[in-house]
Amino acid sequence: MSQISSKIKATYKSYDTEEILDRYFYRPLGYLMAIGSYKLGLSPNVITISSIFFGVTAGRLFYYNDVKLNIIGVIFFIIAETMDSADGQLARIANIHSRFGKILDGIAGNFMFISIYLHLCARFVINGGTPWIFLIAIFSGFSHSYQSALSEYYRNFYLFFVYNSSIAFIDAAKDMQQKYKNYTWLNNFGKKFLLRVYINYTLQQESLSKSIRVLFEYVQSNFKGIAPDWLKKEYRRLNKPLLKYGNILTTNTRIIVLFITIFYANVLYYFLFELIILNLLLAYYVLRHEKISKQLLKYTETRTEAA
Repeated sequence: MSQISSKIKATYKSYDTEEILDRYFYRPLGYLMAIGSYKLGLSPNVITISSIFFGVTAGRLFYYNDVKLNIIGVIFFIIAETMDSADGQLARIANIHSRFGKILDGIAGNFMFISIYLHLCARFVINGGTPWIFLIAIFSGFSHSYQSALSEYYRNFYLFFVYNSSIAFIDAAKDMQQKYKNYTWLNNFGKKFLLRVYINYTLQQESLSKSIRVLFEYVQSNFKGIAPDWLKKEYRRLNKPLLKYGNILTTNTRIIVLFITIFYANVLYYFLFELIILNLLLAYYVLRHEKISKQLLKYTETRTEAA
């Protein structure tokens, strides 16, 4: 059993950045799916694309005021999330690290939540609610996008600084825009479309996180892209306590709230949770990260000058 547990842990991006629900539920299930897929010769992208069917169908099943159908929707959602875990685990097992795979993974999640939001709004309206719920859902969706983008952004910086991880994709929008220009719609439609989506995603991240980017570029210039041990230690000490807030801003917490509202309350409460509670948390999360990043930059510059 301990041997299997060790193999599962080997597919983590890092232990620090794993959520409790992921460690004890999605990662074990995802590992089994990843191993099976590896033996069948399936690629991570095949799993990602397949997850779209389950995620979109889950959204459709949440439309109905039927407990049995809603439960099936929950099961489909769990399958989609397990596949979302499995594609990354398979990529690490097979040592396949693709930027386009990462972008596709994000798009699969977008399809799932767009389906969920649209069907929740339709359910709200047919139950006598106001059509304005669609406008609320749009603002909620934009909030969701920023919350997820910033959480992933800071998690990747954590992987870079603390673990020197090769799977920490930290891209600059200007670099991606140049790659985008090198592709043509006629010959590279798929890659050009994915890059266009990713550029918007990267701009979201950069718009609210200036200081961490400066620290990252300083390390790139002065330490050949590898943080020295003293910086790793200090970065981990200051930023590890913030990981729990980033985890709340991702899928697991919001989906627990979603399930509660589907079965026991008005779905409007879910959107209000995203718009109010999670946005307040996002503001705190970003401000704390920016303050710490400035502190770390000053600390790093001082150590470098003294050396």
